[in-house]
Amino acid sequence: MNSLLQEMGIAAKAAANSLRKASTNQKNAGLLAMEAALYAHQDAILAANAKDIAAAEANGLPTPMIERLTLNPQRIKGMADSFKEIAQLADPVGYVEEMTKSADGLMIGKQRVPLGVIGIIYESRPNVTADASALCFKSGNAVILRGGKEALESNKAIMTALQSGLAEAGFAKDTLQLIPDPSRELAGEFMKLNDYLDCLIPRGGAGLIQNVLKNATVPVIETGVGNCHLYIDQAAELEMATRILVNAKCSRPSVCNSIETLVVHEAVADAFLPVFAEALAPYKVELRGDAKTCSILPEAVPATEEDYTAEFLDFILAVKVVSSYDEAIAHIQKYSTGHSEVIVTAHYQTAQNFLNDIDAAAVYVNASSRFTDGGCFGLGGEIGISTQKLHARGPMGLKELTSYKYIIYGEGQIRS
Repeated sequence: MNSLLQEMGIAAKAAANSLRKASTNQKNAGLLAMEAALYAHQDAILAANAKDIAAAEANGLPTPMIERLTLNPQRIKGMADSFKEIAQLADPVGYVEEMTKSADGLMIGKQRVPLGVIGIIYESRPNVTADASALCFKSGNAVILRGGKEALESNKAIMTALQSGLAEAGFAKDTLQLIPDPSRELAGEFMKLNDYLDCLIPRGGAGLIQNVLKNATVPVIETGVGNCHLYIDQAAELEMATRILVNAKCSRPSVCNSIETLVVHEAVADAFLPVFAEALAPYKVELRGDAKTCSILPEAVPATEEDYTAEFLDFILAVKVVSSYDEAIAHIQKYSTGHSEVIVTAHYQTAQNFLNDIDAAAVYVNASSRFTDGGCFGLGGEIGISTQKLHARGPMGLKELTSYKYIIYGEGQIRS
């Protein structure tokens, strides 16, 4: 075992045991101290981020990845605000969800407890360093973070700030740790750190997530590849549909809750396709469509099978015209990654059918998929968006970072 990882694991276990005993007020004070530290270290964070961006541009990283990498005062404020918001949320740790009396007279309850030590592997978004730290800390978990090499300087600067806030509030700095070596070899060993990690959460593209799922021996919570669909029903209000599509595709195409495929009922295709294409034109969105789409929109290029499976994370949109609601459902069920799916319709029963027919972490009626976010869901942020069905699903907030234990009160009972 790598000596660095072993040292970090031992320190994280000790920190987790100490943090488990902290009161809600103590943890909230730590969160507010870290919020203040982000502002105090803002210049250093931005300077470090500038180094990462310069290196990314020199290495020819795609524009969407550079966008995800970029920090500015507004994004640092967003990170800091999440600490304040999470401090205001209810603490799940210690909450007794139920208490029943058994036939033997035992009082048996289920009490929320931290998972322990969480490992997170993520790619180019340095804000994850702050968001994950805040949620893990409030839910009583120590965390070891492994970010991508493209964001290493930014992540180190953010972690320096957060650890200074922890120390000011009287917590061990090892409660939050960042692996300083982003090599693949060390990442591979990190995935097998069973003696110290209680679970591992990957955040990033399909390649990263599949690599972790295939190679980790630590229990993994699978998060968010987002091949998200927007279905325009024959009963859709087309003006609403256009607003939702522009927001869901263009407000931030590099994130997993953006729309990648537009599915349109043929009854409204002739009316809707030219309208939405005009609305997307200022964003220079590349349209890849089936034969019907290409016959209506001369600027569209023929779509391939791979286009309907892709998470573009870019200004690219696959389009499919369908002859019926059932065909739309079949298409979404075939290609969905189970993240977020949307219908626009004015027909109540069709909306209810869609909610029942689509199996995804978040299913929307007449709203943008961009709301699939812990902050928007009132969670104060998220550790990731789980697309699996065991333990947690959808945006993972404080409660999803806890488990439970049974607590039993007796009066001398013995089992016969």
